[in-house]
Amino acid sequence: MGRRVADLRCMEVISISDGLRLGYVIDVEVRIPDGQVLSLIVPGPCRFLGLFGRKGEYVIPWCCIRRIGSDIILVEIDPEKCLVPRQKTTWFQSGRGCCD
Repeated sequence: MGRRVADLRCMEVISISDGLRLGYVIDVEVRIPDGQVLSLIVPGPCRFLGLFGRKGEYVIPWCCIRRIGSDIILVEIDPEKCLVPRQKTTWFQSGRGCCD
């Protein structure tokens, strides 16, 4: 049975190696010319009580997906190796205007 990318966004991702619930898919990385799905993106763990944002995002390669069920996706990954830190944004960058 085929799946649409929109269907993946409602599915929870669980690591089968340790049973860790990683979260829900928020984005999918796709290679444009042929439409091949490269990876799933899941938000990473929250920082201190969720007040300071998230540490990063889990980028899960398609080859690490073991099973896609009706409501969950089982993956075989080491969560620490797939956690990609978020890029820090600054509110003010000196020397650059908004139109430069």
